Amino acid sequence: MGALQQEVEPGEAGLDPKALVRLDEHFAHLVDSGRLPGYLVSVSRHGRVAHLTAYGHRDLAAHLPVTTDTLWRIYSMTKPVTSVAALMLLEEGRIALDDPVGRHLPAFADPRVYVAGEGAGVITRPAAGPLLVRHLLTHTAGLTFGFYRTHPVDALYRAAGVQTSVVEGTDLAATCEVYASLPLQFEPGTRWNYSVATNVLGHLVEVVSGRPLDAFFAERIFGPLGMTDAGFHVDEEQSGRLAELYGEDGEGGITPIPGLPLHGRPRLLSGSGGLVATAHDYHRFMEFLRRRGELDGVRLLTPGTVDLMTSNHLPGGVDIRTHGSPGHDEPGNAGLGFGLGVSVVTDPAVTAAPAGPGTYGWNGVASTTFLVDPGRDLTVQFMTQLRPTGSHTVFPDVRRLVHEAVAD
Repeated sequence: MGALQQEVEPGEAGLDPKALVRLDEHFAHLVDSGRLPGYLVSVSRHGRVAHLTAYGHRDLAAHLPVTTDTLWRIYSMTKPVTSVAALMLLEEGRIALDDPVGRHLPAFADPRVYVAGEGAGVITRPAAGPLLVRHLLTHTAGLTFGFYRTHPVDALYRAAGVQTSVVEGTDLAATCEVYASLPLQFEPGTRWNYSVATNVLGHLVEVVSGRPLDAFFAERIFGPLGMTDAGFHVDEEQSGRLAELYGEDGEGGITPIPGLPLHGRPRLLSGSGGLVATAHDYHRFMEFLRRRGELDGVRLLTPGTVDLMTSNHLPGGVDIRTHGSPGHDEPGNAGLGFGLGVSVVTDPAVTAAPAGPGTYGWNGVASTTFLVDPGRDLTVQFMTQLRPTGSHTVFPDVRRLVHEAVAD
């Protein structure tokens, strides 16, 4: 078990204490007004934690407070971990970015692309080229999510039982077979669409490594990096530290909702969103990225590979808003490119929230987020457990308030 601790005063790290008070007051107000259950925020500069606040409750009904060792469902903040696993295999020469996915997962060998129609009357054609490993990492594969409602292929996912990102009652291999049976929205590599691609990538890691995804993560990433609580399920000791998951109730308040089935090893190990972790765990992961592949003398990736991961891979330097499929043309995606499993700030002047050029990170559906700003040598994480239904502004608020706190 690891608990995050503050290591240095804000001023010593070039942070404005008054601005950090404003950050805490902003989110404390959301807790006190019943819009968030509780939260943890950490801000680190030059590798040292300079601001750490835990406020509110991890379980409102039980009156259990948020603590620095609280466990959080990090959902899509799992994706960068899966991406690191794939890049480790790349460095070992076991996969390449331009490998056809079908070379490792035969079900994807002959992808078909949507042309027209809906439901049983959908018309498809063979893809002009193969689906590549790089397309999975960059979310340019043509895959989608069933909960989108912007394209006929989204409806095909729902009809096939993929309401969110998995087929209930199956394992990762079987769920990926279902994905492979459905048409792609577009030619691989031609557009950006956030999707189930990282689940396919997770299964590819399993097949190539010969290890279940949880075992690979534990042996190759979590153990070496000292991420002592991270995993796909919680044990008896951990369960008391797990935060309750909440959703918005439509009346300005929040209510408990079902979360990931974390008690006992899940049948489906989701590389897209299956992990639980503490702030200490994810701090270790962020620091590993900030240090370009090494932490405390343990190197998992070369600096060049981390640089590749955290650089924009969208063609012509365009952003997600421009290159994205229908549904992604929204102001929050302006100025954001995408690397190999993380978003990357390409144009700070047009981003929805201030951030330095090259800042990278990602979010989770329960309103968790992290960022690494290489230019300012800064890492930030925000943990809570709220699945919003409306226009919650947690992500831009974190970035704006932290930006205001950087004094040099």
